[in-house]
Amino acid sequence: MQHVPVLVRTTPAGLLELRELRRRDARAWREVRARNVAWLSPWEATVPPDSGEPIPSFAQMVTRFRAEARAGRMIAWTMRLDDTLVGQVTVGGITLGSLRAASIGYWIDSRVAGRGLTPMAVAMATDHCLRVLRLHRVEIVIRPENRASLRVVEKLGFRHEGSRPAYLHIDGAWRDHEVYALNAEEAPPSLADALAARHDANRGGYPGSGGSN
Repeated sequence: MQHVPVLVRTTPAGLLELRELRRRDARAWREVRARNVAWLSPWEATVPPDSGEPIPSFAQMVTRFRAEARAGRMIAWTMRLDDTLVGQVTVGGITLGSLRAASIGYWIDSRVAGRGLTPMAVAMATDHCLRVLRLHRVEIVIRPENRASLRVVEKLGFRHEGSRPAYLHIDGAWRDHEVYALNAEEAPPSLADALAARHDANRGGYPGSGGSN
């Protein structure tokens, strides 16, 4: 995978774009992250202090993401609303062969949460995985306490598969997670179109969005 596409969708909140995370995003990315520490920290993966693994700089993170994208194992998109960085959607663990699966993670700026951007961004990323990359399965793991993130997968029709005890190190401890998945044959031709159509039918906002998973 040499090229990370730009995905664009018009929403009631404005123009939503998913663009590759790049080094020039450093200032905007750091500003949003710093402003949202309390909002994101309960849901953000952390490096165990006894692991001896250093925390990468922003430049090192972007370099790794781009190398993983070139190898076809990851896509890291910034989430932009009217060209302002407001979050991130990451497709990781892309596996081909007999599995053909990936996992999706995401976070959003608290200033624009609740405007339906996260469900739409995840829908766009899922459509790309299932219809462009032709994967068979997309998975999202969420802390059971993260009600906002749980609403995202519920509104998008992801199926609950079960629990993974002490699955990820988050906010200083190993935390339990719930597993949600969607297979290609379970999904509509376009999850983003289906979400937008439901909005139009309800004449309201997109389903609620929240912090990271």
